[in-house]
Amino acid sequence: MVPGNMTDEELLIEFALTRMDNPGLELEDVASLVVRRVGPERMLDFAARNLAARGELRGAVFESAVEHVLRVVLTLRGPAD
Repeated sequence: MVPGNMTDEELLIEFALTRMDNPGLELEDVASLVVRRVGPERMLDFAARNLAARGELRGAVFESAVEHVLRVVLTLRGPAD
């Protein structure tokens, strides 16, 4: 992946492709794979965005990045049927 900011739409596409490759995984596990795949710079970006959204100054980077991915996916996919 190319370093830099990733839009929410790009993140959703990355999540969908990862989920297609791993259909039996739970959403959090797919989000973890996405965070691992995007590399350390984007992981830090995701973590920073998540901590800013939560109004926190500190947190575990990987877990915060995974939470950001889940937040974006669940927000953009809309209400459950």
